[in-house]
Amino acid sequence: MSEAIRVLLADDHALVRKGFRRMLEDDTEIEVVGEAADGAEAVTLAEQLQPKVIVMDMAMPGLNGMQACMEILRVLPKTNILILSMYSEENYVRNALNAGARGYILKNAMDIDLSAAIKKLAAGQKVVGPGLLSSPYEAEPGDPLTPREKQILQLIAEGKPNKEIAALLDLSVNTVSVHRANIMDKLNIHRTAELVLYAVRMGLVRVP
Repeated sequence: MSEAIRVLLADDHALVRKGFRRMLEDDTEIEVVGEAADGAEAVTLAEQLQPKVIVMDMAMPGLNGMQACMEILRVLPKTNILILSMYSEENYVRNALNAGARGYILKNAMDIDLSAAIKKLAAGQKVVGPGLLSSPYEAEPGDPLTPREKQILQLIAEGKPNKEIAALLDLSVNTVSVHRANIMDKLNIHRTAELVLYAVRMGLVRVP
């Protein structure tokens, strides 16, 4: 018998995590090895537990799913991350896949088969929910920002100051300031309000 697929669940709602665990616990091919209540905890537990697959909510406090995905893959590049999201807009799907996620499905989909999606990711396949992409996924060429810069831009657009961004990403405040200056320079944008508008247009943040 092959070894069970080790899975980490990351969602800021305990009831949702409990529901997903119940969905998976009857499958002998899957073992839930841990639960994280936010993005920062997901990063920590991923390093400790080294799961094969992480099922990650997109909208979490602090580091959201996309940001946590980047942090995890920086250390554990072979981890398969499945993003669960309430957002069906194509920009969000492509941004998550560009961040390194291997799957993106809607959290409220009636026909969600979490076990099947986890097994596909563990087998090296990508999983994207039906109707979420208008064309096959390809990494966008010529993006002016590095993954780290996009991550910092997203946090800036969410209203977080440099000190908080530094703490979330385990960077110095000076490094964040340098990244911020580089982002503005690359985009030829010199006001924070314009950075926020750019991030909204790119689907990096959602207007409440």
